[in-house]
Parts: sequence; structure tokens; C-alpha cells
Amino acid sequence: MKIIIASDIHGSAHWCLELFRAWEEEEAIKLLLLGDILYHGPRNDLPDEYEPKRVLSMLNHLHEHILCVRGNCDTEVDQMVLDFPILADYAFLCTGSRAIYATHGHVYNPDNPPPLPGGSVLLNGHTHVPACTDTGDFIYMNPGSVSIPKENSPHSYILWEGNRFIWKDLSTGKAYMEKIL
Repeated sequence: MKIIIASDIHGSAHWCLELFRAWEEEEAIKLLLLGDILYHGPRNDLPDEYEPKRVLSMLNHLHEHILCVRGNCDTEVDQMVLDFPILADYAFLCTGSRAIYATHGHVYNPDNPPPLPGGSVLLNGHTHVPACTDTGDFIYMNPGSVSIPKENSPHSYILWEGNRFIWKDLSTGKAYMEKIL
């Protein structure tokens, strides 16, 4: 089972379309979005082709394949126009014997982790910087940003298949980081 993990679309129709192309090419069955779907936020520049209405239309088309958690730029008003739930602060998933706590990252993050069983994965976006770090207590993973990458990182996503997580450049499709649990 392949799942694409992505974060921080921020209303970019261009990068949302690129994410959908990757989703199709990877033949993923689910799209796990880690928040900040439609609005770009006051601290970010406008992303390429900022068209939140177009993005919501694209996402609604695949609503049955999307699992989403709420980002700091997502609101109740956004939920009124999206056909899938976006207001959960986290999702708790399992892979084998490991727990995966998926959240946006503005509340729970490596500096303020939620209570996790040892060896769990803390998965979040928010920083727009890809990451994979074993803290000793948990593994921290961040897919980076689909539309507004920071710190010279690529537009990116994670492909999750079984116990393998692969960070990929959205522009080229090339893998640049991998973690096997």
C-alpha cells in the first residue's frame, strides 16, 4: 500500500497539480495531508498560481483518498468548502509495531512532542523543511513543503510504502532521502 505524505500546499494550484501527478505516477492509494491547504498565511509569500478555489476543487475531486490534519492556516470556513475532514489536530496511525502521530507541527513538534510510546514516529509539516531525525525517544519526519519550501529545500513529499519512507523532489520525482523503520 502506497501513501503520499505532503504538507503546506498553501493554495498553490500549480504545486497541487504537480502533487496529483506524483500521486498518479506513484500509484498511491491515499494522500495524507499535514495541513495548510488553502491559505498562504501572512508570513509566506504568495505561492505559484495562488488559486485556493481551484485547489479546493482539485482536492474535492479526490476526497475519498484524502486523510488530512489541521494546519495553523486552516479554518472552519475552509472546512465548509472541502469535502473531506480537515479540522482534526492529529491522526494516529500504525505501521507494524510503530505508532505514527501525524500533525501539522505548530503545536506538537520535536521541541514539544506529544506523549508517544518509545520508538514512535512524529510526523509533521509546518516548517517547510524536510527532516528525518532519530531523537532516541522517537523518530521525527517532515515532508517539507509542496509549494513554499524553505532553507533551499526542494518542493517535496514523502512516499510511504510498508516500513519504507522516501523523500522525493516534486519537480523531478527523484528520491533524496530514505528511512526504513
